[in-house]
Amino acid sequence: MPSIVYSNLAQAGAQRSVNIDLPGREYEILIGGGLLKDAGRLIAQRLGDGKCGIVSDENVAGHYLDVLEASLRAEGRLKGSIVLRPGEATKCFNELERLSEGLLDMGLERGDMVVAFGGGVIGDLAGFAASILRRGVRHVQIPTSLLAQVDSSVGGKTGINTRHGKNLIGTFHQPSLVIADSDVLKTLPEREMRAGYAEVAKYGLLGDAEFFAWLEENWSGVFAHDQDVLMRVVETSVRAKADIVIADEKEAGLRSLLNLGHTFGHALEAATGYSDRMLHGEGVSIGMVLAFELSQRLGLCEEGTAQRVAQHLEAAGLPTRISDIPGEVPEPGELVGHMGHDKKVRQGRVTFVLARGIGDAFLTQDVDLLHVRELLDEMCREARRDDA
Repeated sequence: MPSIVYSNLAQAGAQRSVNIDLPGREYEILIGGGLLKDAGRLIAQRLGDGKCGIVSDENVAGHYLDVLEASLRAEGRLKGSIVLRPGEATKCFNELERLSEGLLDMGLERGDMVVAFGGGVIGDLAGFAASILRRGVRHVQIPTSLLAQVDSSVGGKTGINTRHGKNLIGTFHQPSLVIADSDVLKTLPEREMRAGYAEVAKYGLLGDAEFFAWLEENWSGVFAHDQDVLMRVVETSVRAKADIVIADEKEAGLRSLLNLGHTFGHALEAATGYSDRMLHGEGVSIGMVLAFELSQRLGLCEEGTAQRVAQHLEAAGLPTRISDIPGEVPEPGELVGHMGHDKKVRQGRVTFVLARGIGDAFLTQDVDLLHVRELLDEMCREARRDDA
């Protein structure tokens, strides 16, 4: 499969709009500062009639729920709010059931909509609930984490985790609108901000070498909340994802490139129990370094490429090796076993996203798992030495 070249870097500016042009399921992504207080008006203008049931988590609700409720109330749209516990463990069957019953108790009808107001966990869970509630109602994504703004709120993937792995139960259910307010990132914990940055770097690494080089020079502006830098980062990432989603909405091929680092990362998340020991973006960061290291060892890309990737992610404050994960070191065999449950497995073969260089990722099932096991053995031994 050929590598992708994205459009030119997004330009700085006040407010941006990106369209997802899927026939019959078109929607707009609005990007800018101060959008949250206008959410009610924006939803009314673009989506017509319908009440809104908000789904959020305790952390986001403590900062911003009153602002969103007031905005929806002013337009006569607010039906109610449900606040869940934060964290990856919330993406489970029990919470899906509780949320679905709560939305029905709220009285949401088919013409109404679920508003997912939070990070990736809330977006995935609330989107899934919307896809099955009354056999499908509309939903609006208002992402409040960097990870959700640049990646998970766009593209219509919803789901929950099971004991077999991450996101193995879910649906494709496109949102009707995405509102990404960069101002809400100011209250995001630093660790969450850095974890989200891994998904930003991913877009450069998989298909846009120019963007990655720009990030190497400008990454610190993301964490300084430089609005011009943030706008450019969010819009460039979203446009990249939009191009891929439009070409391959349901991940028949091309869209799987968005999983760069995720096969390794999801295995690490499963091995650490989807706990605070390692956030999703942190797993992706380590996974991307492992993917480039494996590519390098297989002779697919030049020596030093994986080191360049690791150096940038380390500079941004992200973990890059298994030894960076606190607590017990996972077993290599366990990690390979988790990979066997990855959603990209086809006919029992694990699909890997590897690279011929920065900005030139590709999909393959022709990787001997012995090479993967050898790499993981080495990384886990290193972690145990560091622990000793």
